[in-house]
Formats: sequence, C-alpha cells, structure tokens
Amino acid sequence: MILSIEQLSVSSGEKKIIDCVSLSIRKGEWYALVGQSGSGKSMLSQAIGQMLPSNLRMEGVINFNEHNMMSLSRKQLGDIRGKKLSYIFQDYQGSFTPFRTIGQHFQEYQKVHGINNKETRRMKTLEALESVGLDETFYSRYAFQLSGGQLQRASIALALMFSPDLVIADEITTALDSVTTHRILELLAKRQKESGCAILFITHDWRHVRRYATRLAIMKSGEIIESGGKHRILDHPQHEYTKQLIKAAPILEKGLPSGLDREVSYESTFC
Repeated sequence: MILSIEQLSVSSGEKKIIDCVSLSIRKGEWYALVGQSGSGKSMLSQAIGQMLPSNLRMEGVINFNEHNMMSLSRKQLGDIRGKKLSYIFQDYQGSFTPFRTIGQHFQEYQKVHGINNKETRRMKTLEALESVGLDETFYSRYAFQLSGGQLQRASIALALMFSPDLVIADEITTALDSVTTHRILELLAKRQKESGCAILFITHDWRHVRRYATRLAIMKSGEIIESGGKHRILDHPQHEYTKQLIKAAPILEKGLPSGLDREVSYESTFC
C-alpha cells in the first residue's frame, strides 16, 4: 500500500471534524473520495500531508510509504511533500502568484527541492510543460495570460515533476467547463499511466468516478460510510446515503460527455 490511514480523527476542541476514518490506496490506482461539500474530503486530504492548522488535534495513524506522517519533523515532511506526495488544488489560480512567470514558479519549486543548477531547472521545466502539451512560450508567460485549462495543465506538470508516488487531486475541475474538464482528466489519466503514480481523486461528480476510479469511498459528516470497488458501489450501493447521492446525480453515462463522442487530443489549444 502507498497510503494507509487507520482510525484517523481530527478535532477542534470537543467537536470532531473527521471521525475514525480508515482507508488504503494501492500503488498506481485511481482512488475516488466522494461526498457533498462540507463532508470532510478536503480536510482529510490536508491531514495526509500534515497541512492542517496547528489548533486542530489529530489522532490515529497515517502511513505513507512506510512513514508515519504524524511523527515526522517539519524538515522530513518538506522532503516528502512535492517529491513523493503532491497536490493539485481546486484553486489553480491561487497556486500561481501574478508577479512571477510560469517558468519562475517551476524554477523556485525545483530550487526548494535541491536542484541548484539554473540551466538544469530550466530544462526540466520545459520538459514538464511539454509533457502536458504546453510549449516553451509558456515558460515566460504570467498566470493571467493563461486560460483556466492551461493553468490547470501547468498545475499537473508541477505536481508530477518529481514523479511522486501519490498525487492528491482536490476538486480540480470545479471551475472548468465540461469540455475542458474532460481534456484535463484525460491528460491526468495519461500522465498517471506514464508515471505509475497513485491518485486520490476528491470529487462530487459521479461521472468522473465511473470513468476513472478503480475504488472509492463515500464521506458524510466526517465519516466514511461506505467503500469498495467502483462497480460494486455504483451498481449495488449498500448505504442509504450512497443510494441517495447516486440517485440525485446526473445520468451516469459510460461514454464521453455530450459532444465528445470522438477522440479528443489533449494537445488541443482550447484548454
């Protein structure tokens, strides 16, 4: 297992925000975490990387690559985050400051992780951008000069730069239109296959779960109420809440979104 969480609880004072959550993610799989807004999905994802505010209390075990994340020092966590454990956030625009070029962001990211040669950093940046269909002209552009889809591509390139073992993708298509969403997820799936990383995919969209996930868990009010293989849960949900979520979702079509019934190249300039 790449990640194993056992009886994790997160509390603020006497209030439990996450209550006795356990889950595990295998190497190379696409694991979906599904739930409505406020169910605790993002809180759980931040707990994995030990990025929660210091006023919150955590109990339980988070094992990532045989490291107990809750016992590591700040330096040890810094060595893991970004290299072995990466995040792609919903707010892709907030990931890039307006006063630095895309290339400068990538340069700084590599410098933090010990790559000191400037020309090496530039070369690796161009390779990373090319891997997501962005040519060298994007190196000198600023975030405001990119579309939402292009910025999210850059986020994916940044997250996968050091070939991490686990990428946590937190509602990464919420602000994108349906066509761009499809292209971004196809790109992420392509890069996952190339790198062999596992993905923790946080979402509330069942269509994406059906298309990409291998296993999934359902969260409600800080608890995991049901988990298992994708087909078992989608076709034979056990918990009443899961049944309600699936029933309330748009039609779960197994094919591409409407209007995308032909192959779409991720190199398209429209996203």
